[in-house]
Amino acid sequence: MDSNTLVRNVGNIANLSTPLGIIVALAGGARLRMVNGLVVAECAVLPGISASAMTIGSVVLIRGRTLEEATRRIPGLLEHEGHHAHQWAYCFGLPFIPLYMAATGWSWLRSADRAAANLFEVQAGLALGGYTARDKRPLRAGGRALRSLVSAAVARRSGPPGAACGADADA
Repeated sequence: MDSNTLVRNVGNIANLSTPLGIIVALAGGARLRMVNGLVVAECAVLPGISASAMTIGSVVLIRGRTLEEATRRIPGLLEHEGHHAHQWAYCFGLPFIPLYMAATGWSWLRSADRAAANLFEVQAGLALGGYTARDKRPLRAGGRALRSLVSAAVARRSGPPGAACGADADA
């Protein structure tokens, strides 16, 4: 294991992100093994996660398949996720989560895609992770799209004007 990988792994243990990743992996019924300085959690059950893989600390969680199956579909996946493990270390663990979420929101505003303009995904290598580069749209266009989504969501949640919640309003 090279010194960069060792420093990353020690940092991710110290910032508690790798222990968290192991807990999530075990809770998801994953099988664990070491590959290239990463804990690979194969066949993980990750409700609400649509990505082929995700990294927590130095733990790569592979949703519903083995590493070999995942890398047949996305050959650079493990290298991509290794970059994310470094990101967990330099973000000092849990701060990575809101930073990543903010970067995902920014990416959606700029490209209508969660990864194409996400700093963390770009640094990890879009193509390595199976993502496609997209043209950036003007921020104003992203803002209009966001307003449209919010308006549609509000309209779906709202009933007819004057409708009461639950029981009869006069009761």
